[in-house]
Amino acid sequence: MPYPAEEGKMRKYLYSTVLCLAVGLLPAAGSATELTRGAMLANSCAGCHGTDGHSPGAIPSIGGKSADFIETALKEFRSGERHSTVMGRHARAYTDEEIRLIAEFFGREAQ
Repeated sequence: MPYPAEEGKMRKYLYSTVLCLAVGLLPAAGSATELTRGAMLANSCAGCHGTDGHSPGAIPSIGGKSADFIETALKEFRSGERHSTVMGRHARAYTDEEIRLIAEFFGREAQ
């Protein structure tokens, strides 16, 4: 059995280790949550742009484009700066944060 003073040190060491591990995992959990949220938002794009953004038809493919390109395009559609038939209406439904998540989801292939 350890001495009482050593037991206190061991307990502090254990708590410190657990705290460091927990704090270290927070960014990974946030990134996974954002990716999942981006994937959920991107589901509405699949009907026209294809699964993972690879369109089989005349609609442009967005999979593999950079996140910056997609984010800029969506914001331009939303503002009316970029002409579209339906994309302006779709883009107006999203916040800046949601547009960023969608762009990151489709842009992950370009990295």
